[in-house]
Amino acid sequence: MITKFLKINKFVLVLLVLVIGSSEAQENAAQKNSLTDSLYIQEVEGKKERPKVLHAEPLYIDLIRDLGARKGEKEWNLGLGLTDNITHDEYTALIEYEWAPIDRLGLEVELPFSIYYPTAGNTNAPGSNLNSIKLAAQYTFLVSEKKKLSMAFGYIHEFLLPDFNNYNSSTLITGNGYNPFLVIAKRWGQNFHTLLYTGPQFSNHFSDNTTQTNWQINSNIHYMIPGTRNFIGLEFNKEINNADFYMTIRPQMRVVITDNMLVGIVTGIPINRENQRFSSFLRLIYEPSH
Repeated sequence: MITKFLKINKFVLVLLVLVIGSSEAQENAAQKNSLTDSLYIQEVEGKKERPKVLHAEPLYIDLIRDLGARKGEKEWNLGLGLTDNITHDEYTALIEYEWAPIDRLGLEVELPFSIYYPTAGNTNAPGSNLNSIKLAAQYTFLVSEKKKLSMAFGYIHEFLLPDFNNYNSSTLITGNGYNPFLVIAKRWGQNFHTLLYTGPQFSNHFSDNTTQTNWQINSNIHYMIPGTRNFIGLEFNKEINNADFYMTIRPQMRVVITDNMLVGIVTGIPINRENQRFSSFLRLIYEPSH
C-alpha cells in the first residue's frame, strides 16, 4: 500500500514538473513574441524622425504608401491574379512602384494588365489589354501615436487604354478615371489592425462622352502574428453602382520571406455570384533598403 502510494506521488510529482515546465515555456515564448512585437513596432515608430504608427496594409486594394510614410521609403510590387467569371476567365497582372519623396507623401505608378479567355460556348470574352496607366498620390494628414491612429487622403488618376486588338484603329487614350479617397486606420494593442478605405470612382469614356460613377467602401481587419511581421486578415471590398450593391470578401495572409521581401496571398469570395465566382491573387512585395 505504501509502495503504491509512493508511486502515485512520484507520478504526480513528475506530472507537476512537466506542467510547470510547459507553462514556463509558454510564458517565455509569449514574452519573447511580445518583446519581438515591441521591438518591431519600436523600429517603425521609435526612429528620431516624424511620428509614424505601424498599420497592417490590405493586400488587394493596397495603399499608395505606408501611412505616415518617411522620405526615402520605396517599394516594388508584382501582382498576379485569376478570376473565375461565368462566361470567361480573367488573368490579371500588375507592376507597381511606390515611393515617398518627402515625409508623409506617397506617390505611385502602376501598370495593370488583363487577359481574358472565354469558358462558355458561343460567348465573346472582353478584349485583353493594358487597362490603364495609373498615377496616384497619398498624403497622411494625421498621425497620433497616442491613439495609434492615422488618416490620409489621396487621389488616383487613370489614363484608360484600348484593347490590344484596337491599337491601330483607336486613340491611344480612350478615357480618364478619377478616384479621390480617404483612409482611416487604427491599431488596437500590438496585434489587431483595422482600416477603412473609401471614395468615389468616376470613369469618363471619350467615345460616347459618358461618365460612370461607383462608390468604393473597403473595410479591413488584420491580426499580426506575435513575434513576426506576418499577418492574417479579411478585406471587405464593397461597391455601390446606381442601385446595385456588390461585395467580395477576401481572406488573406502575408508572409515574410526575407528582411525586404514579402508575399501576400488573397482569395476572393463574392457575395453576389451573378457574374463572378471565386478569385485568387498573389502579391510579391520588395522593399529596398533606404
